[in-house]
Amino acid sequence: MNYAQTLEYLYSSLRSFQDAGSDAYKPGLERIEEFMTYLGRPHRHYATIHVAGTNGKGSTSHLIASVLQSAGFRTGLFTSPHLHDFRERIRVEGEQISEREVVEFVATHRSAMERIGLSFFEMTAAMAFDHFSREGVEVAVIETGLGGRLDATNIITPLVSVITNIGLDHTDLLGSTLTEIATEKAGIIKPEVPVVIGESDPATDEVFARVAGENRAELYKAERLFTLLSGECNECGSRFAVRREADGREFSLDIDLGGEYQRRNIITALGALEVMHRRTPISISTRALIEGCRSAAATTGLQGRWQKLGERPLVMCDTGHNAHGLRYVTEQLERLTCNKLYFVLGVVREKDLAAVLPLLPRKAHYIFTQAAISRALDAEELAREAMAVGLQGEVVRGVREALAHAKALATDEDAIFVGGSTFTVAEVL
Repeated sequence: MNYAQTLEYLYSSLRSFQDAGSDAYKPGLERIEEFMTYLGRPHRHYATIHVAGTNGKGSTSHLIASVLQSAGFRTGLFTSPHLHDFRERIRVEGEQISEREVVEFVATHRSAMERIGLSFFEMTAAMAFDHFSREGVEVAVIETGLGGRLDATNIITPLVSVITNIGLDHTDLLGSTLTEIATEKAGIIKPEVPVVIGESDPATDEVFARVAGENRAELYKAERLFTLLSGECNECGSRFAVRREADGREFSLDIDLGGEYQRRNIITALGALEVMHRRTPISISTRALIEGCRSAAATTGLQGRWQKLGERPLVMCDTGHNAHGLRYVTEQLERLTCNKLYFVLGVVREKDLAAVLPLLPRKAHYIFTQAAISRALDAEELAREAMAVGLQGEVVRGVREALAHAKALATDEDAIFVGGSTFTVAEVL
C-alpha cells in the first residue's frame, strides 16, 4: 500500500474518534499493553512528560516540547487530533514522521493490530512510541487523547505529569460533573511522580490532592510556582511578564502564539518546566526557556490557536470547541477592533449546544456551516438551535464556501472568525 491507501485502511478498519466520535472510543489499557509488549516496549527507551486536561493541553505540550528542544534535548511530541495530515500527530525535533515510516509500520504490524483489536488512537500512540525509540529521542512530550485513566498513553511512567484544567467536555464518556471528569484525568498521576496542576478549582482540587496523596506524588500548583505580572495577547503572538516565586526573579517572555487563554497555558508550561528542572535530570536554563517559548509554534508546527489567516478584513481562526474553550474565544473576540464581526460556525453532532451557544457573541453575523465529515452537525439544525438563543445569521453548507461568503460580505474594517470545531478550522487551513 502507498501512503494514501494506508490512511484509508487505518480510517476504515481502525475507526478514529476524529471521524466516528464516541463510537470509536475503546477505554482500557489491555490492548495497548499487549501491542507494546509485542513491539518490545519502546515507550521505556526514553523519558516522557505526560499532559492531560480539558483545554490547553495542546498548546502546553507544544510549549514544553519547544523549550526542551531549545535546551538541547532530542525531543519527541505526540498530540491529537491533526488538522491537515495524520503525520502531524508524531514529531521529532519538529519534523513529522515520514510517509514511508507510516506505511512500513502498518505493513509490518497490521496482522498484530487486527488480532489484538487496536483502536485507531491506540495504533497511533504505539506508532509514536516506536518512532521515538527508533529516532533516538531523549524525552518525549505525550498528550493524552481522551480522559487519562484509561487513555492509551497512560502506559507510560513519566518524569512529570501535567493536568492543565478541567471543564465539562465529553461528558458522555468521562462523567457529568467536574469531580467525575477530574477523577478520570487524575488517572495519569503515577506513584512518586510529581504532578503539576495548571488551574486550581475548588471543584477539582480535592480530587487531585487525594489521588496525589494515594500515590505519594508531590503535587504542585503552577500558579504558586509562577505569577503572571502582565500580559499582552494579539493576533501576532503574546508577551508576558512573569515572576518565578522560588527566587523572586522577574523576566519577560514572548511566544508566537496568540489568544488570551495563553495567559493560562504559559503558567502551566512554566510550572511543568520548573518542576522538571527541580526534580528530574532535565536541566533547563532561563535562556532555553525564553528561546523555546519565542518559537514554540514555529518549532513544533502548531496551528489553529488564535491564528491569523488574513487581513483587510482581518480573518482569525481557533480550534476551541467546548464551553470552557469557547468562553476564552468569545473574550478574545470582544477585544477585536472592527466594525462588524462575521462568525463562520460549524460544530460536531454531539456538541452540547445548550452549554456552548449562549457563550458566543450576540452582535456577530453568523454563517452556519458544516465540515465535510460524518460527525458534523447539519448546518440547518445548527442555525435553528442558534437562532433560538438569539444568534442571527444564514446557512452556507461548505466551510470554504462559508468563508468565501463572509469575505464577500465583509469590508476592510470588518473581522471574520472561523471556529466551533477542529474540523471546521482544518478545512480553512
